[in-house]
Amino acid sequence: MEIRITFPDGSVRTYEKGVNAYQIAMSISPRLAADVLAASVKPEDDDSADKGVTYDLERPINENSKVTLLKWDDDEAKKVFWHSSSHLMAEALEALYPGVKFGIGPAIENGFYYDVDLGGQTISDSDLPKIEKKMLELARQKQHFERIDVSKSEAMKHFEEKGDQYKCELISELEDGTITYYRNGEFTDLCRGPHLMNTEVIKAVKLTSIAGAYWRGDEKRQQLTRIYGITFPKKSLLDEYLVVLEEAKKRDHRKLGKEMELFTFSGRVGMGLPLWLPRGAVMRYELENFLRRKLNEYGYLPVVTPHIGGKQLYVTSGHYAKYGKDSFQPIHTPQEGEEYMLKPMNCPHHCEIYRNSPKSYRDLPLRLAEFGTVYRYEQSGELHGLTRVRSFTQDDAHMFVRPDQIKDEFKKVIDLILYVFKIFKFDNYTAQVSLRDKVNRDKYIGSDANWDKAEQAIIESAEEKGLKTVIEYGEAAFYGPKLDFMVKDAIGRKWQLGTIQVDYNLPERFQLEYTDADGSKKRPVMIHRAPFGSLERFTAVLLEHTGGHLPLWLSPDQVKVLPVSEKYAEYAKKVGELLNNSEIRSSVDDRNETLGKRIREISLLRVPVLVIVGEKEEAEGTVSIRLRGQDAGTKTVEEFIGWFKDAVREELS
Repeated sequence: MEIRITFPDGSVRTYEKGVNAYQIAMSISPRLAADVLAASVKPEDDDSADKGVTYDLERPINENSKVTLLKWDDDEAKKVFWHSSSHLMAEALEALYPGVKFGIGPAIENGFYYDVDLGGQTISDSDLPKIEKKMLELARQKQHFERIDVSKSEAMKHFEEKGDQYKCELISELEDGTITYYRNGEFTDLCRGPHLMNTEVIKAVKLTSIAGAYWRGDEKRQQLTRIYGITFPKKSLLDEYLVVLEEAKKRDHRKLGKEMELFTFSGRVGMGLPLWLPRGAVMRYELENFLRRKLNEYGYLPVVTPHIGGKQLYVTSGHYAKYGKDSFQPIHTPQEGEEYMLKPMNCPHHCEIYRNSPKSYRDLPLRLAEFGTVYRYEQSGELHGLTRVRSFTQDDAHMFVRPDQIKDEFKKVIDLILYVFKIFKFDNYTAQVSLRDKVNRDKYIGSDANWDKAEQAIIESAEEKGLKTVIEYGEAAFYGPKLDFMVKDAIGRKWQLGTIQVDYNLPERFQLEYTDADGSKKRPVMIHRAPFGSLERFTAVLLEHTGGHLPLWLSPDQVKVLPVSEKYAEYAKKVGELLNNSEIRSSVDDRNETLGKRIREISLLRVPVLVIVGEKEEAEGTVSIRLRGQDAGTKTVEEFIGWFKDAVREELS
């Protein structure tokens, strides 16, 4: 029996039923077959933007299908490559550390990790080259990744005999008839796949770090050793990656934050609770003011809500049921039965503001905006600088709209986010349409009908704005689908910045209403949006994107005035006063140090403009200008002020 295979360019070929992706690739070109790592397969009649199911190269295709052959440059192919590499690392570990037990070993955005129980043995950074060498030795054996269907009882027996309680726990939660092994060489693992056809394509290995990780993220469970790594099909790709890795270390926002005196953390204050230093606070205020000016143009109304709320507020919203375990525990007051919580979300508070007064259809859309600080109890092992904290401030807003206003309002938010990206030069981005999981619907609230309407509104809005989109199932918020903007920074790393969400459910749970034109009561729809995401995360990403060289308008110190010697300190102070009176943030550095030493120390602060004054400048009423380390000529103070303000206006245009 023959089946039809449709390719991305629309061409169609026929093959025998049971053909696999490798055979398809070989029928086109042996060269292509050598490069293909996996395939994306979906039914022939599926016209959605869904990427399809990722298949092993040897997995049979038994029905008419749309097939995309995946090579290294495809993200899904990298996932297959790196997940296979985690199995290769596990095989090496089993050979080098007898008795090792295994947790999980997924592919991640850049590489993979495996959580392992070494049974009293230890691994340090000095051991990583030995493991890398063993991995390459095994890879050269061209080990085949064999998929094996097993029963639940067989799987349980196998891992009980190995004494691997972690795999046994995972098996106990699986349904019989859905369990598969993958075997490569001497290593067998519980795994759904997919995997590479064999290990030969893994040509370069780098194990990058070791960390601790609690089993299943539970601080009360066994702590395992997490080994991170990355692999490539060519050594040249690894060499390029290591260059980027070195650049990333230089751009680490934690390092820059310390050098630029922006933020710090204190053990006494608590883990994951950032303290903004004066220079960082200036930057933060400027970010807020920048967005507030734009929000005024879009008709947003400011609101302020408290840092705590009654527990029942979050029970009503559904946040307590979904995120209660990830929140700080309730605050008990002297009043019996009275409980409050640190605010994990702003949206329930904004629902209560909406309820404060009756609304007519003429009042909508109602746009409420707040820089609201929220609190989440992230596990200590997952805290990371400003990108993963326990207290953060969202540039939050909620639009309450009529159903007929959803798409127009959604597109206006897209425009706002794209404006933010333009100003900060985030030019490389993809819009991710985050939808419900296709199978597991238990983690979502609300009716299928409302979800379908919300998902369709997002997809159509993104199409009408001409966005480059990808669809990710299972990434929706529990109350609604969303559009997440995935940004690549200056060295190619991907970050999630900016989100828009359509929500039919919170208005239902809070019984929000408006009076329609015919006098009937209707439910508004909520749109959640945050162009920055949070000030903390946005700051971290921006620092790493720019290497700390912020735009003129955002730099905490815009100008440093440097007299060449103390003889010209008074003139320097006069220049600094004129600049500050012209609303240019400046300060004078007249310390009793050489000019060269002062310039070197100021360079750590990434002050964009240095104004140097000496005998000639004092006599002529001028300043010598250095812009980001380069000579920018000499101007009168008045000319410099005009030049500087023109440069700021250009940055914000």
